[in-house]
Formats: sequence, C-alpha cells, structure tokens
Amino acid sequence: MTAPVTLKIDFVSDVSCPWCAIGLQALEQAAARVKDQVNIDWHFQPFELNADMVPEGEDVIEHLQRKYGAPPEQLAKNQDAIAARGAALGFQFNMDKRSRIYNTFDAHRLLHWLAQEGTGDQQRALKHALFTAYFTLGENPGDHDVLLRVVRELGLDEARAKAILASDEFAYEVREREAFYQQHGIHSVPAVIVNDRHLIQGGQPVEVFEEALTKLAQQQQA
Repeated sequence: MTAPVTLKIDFVSDVSCPWCAIGLQALEQAAARVKDQVNIDWHFQPFELNADMVPEGEDVIEHLQRKYGAPPEQLAKNQDAIAARGAALGFQFNMDKRSRIYNTFDAHRLLHWLAQEGTGDQQRALKHALFTAYFTLGENPGDHDVLLRVVRELGLDEARAKAILASDEFAYEVREREAFYQQHGIHSVPAVIVNDRHLIQGGQPVEVFEEALTKLAQQQQA
C-alpha cells in the first residue's frame, strides 16, 4: 500500500467570514475521506474582510446593505442559505445572535502566535473556536475577554496570549501576511492554497475538495 502523501494547505480566511467556516468544515470532511492517501499540513493565514472596522463593530444588516446594496429580504434569504449549508456540514449558525460585524485583527494575532509557537492542530482548534464564538454564540471575536476565554478553554497558554493582546506583538507579521496574499491575487476568502501553488477558491462542497486533494496527491506521487 502506498504511503500517504503530505499536502501543505494554507487556509486564507477571516474569523467573521461565514463561507470560511463552511469551507473549513467541508475541507476537513474531504480530508477525512482521503486520509489513507493524504496527510494535511495545516496553516491558517490572515485575511480581514473589514480591516478598518471600528472596535465596537457595526450592525451586520446595515453593513451588508451598504457593502452589497441588497435589500433586507435578499440578505435574509442569503443568511438562511448560509445557515442551511452550515447545518448540513455540522456547523451551527445562529444568525439571530450575529447582530454585529467586528474587527478581527487581534484574533489573527493569536492565530499567528500559534503558527509560530504552537502546532497546526492548536491553530486549527483556535480557528474553530473563534468561528463558534462569533457565528454560534454571537460573541465579539475582537474582545480580549472573549479571546482569552477561548484560549483558556482550549488549554493554551493564557498568560502568553494575554501578553500578546496587551502589546502589538505579531501586528507587523499579520499585516505582512495579509499584504502578501492580496499582492498575489487573493481578494476574497476562503482561499485554499495547496503546496504554495494550487488555488481552490471559495467554500466548495466536500466532493470538490475531495476530488482536488486526490488529484493533487496523485500528481505528487507520479
């Protein structure tokens, strides 16, 4: 039996992006289907949908209306479709609790911390926890108390996280990473980059990710 191939995946996303939560769920389920063929080397990269968002956030409907120009009825249908897609993948969107859009920069700083000092599994666990905090619980992913509670619940180093949040540590690195991906044509998320060269854009169905992972693994073995 051929040994599994390791594929490096850079998952470029934002904590406040619903399609990023959907995309990660689908990608993980695809990876589970091909686990005998593929090992995933996970890396989570920052992208801010609203980098200039004020700390107190903004009403989500007002924000989406201004950004996309869609009427409230269409926005409501879109939200329902997102919730249904998430539920099919095992992720719970509570759209009634998600009333505001927030700044996510400090969440990305903590994710970068784990990229530097932690493991891929810890980084992925934090990403999931941040999605849950925002989309399921309706919490502010920029609030330091929320971030530290999530860190504590995951069994991570809360004192280290608190020191990072109290400083500007990793601010330059996060902005550098964001600029890097934008300069390389990433202007919407999620963006899944495999082995630094193959791009899969958007919150694709499980089957699409599964086919792509299988094909890329076979190409690497050839």
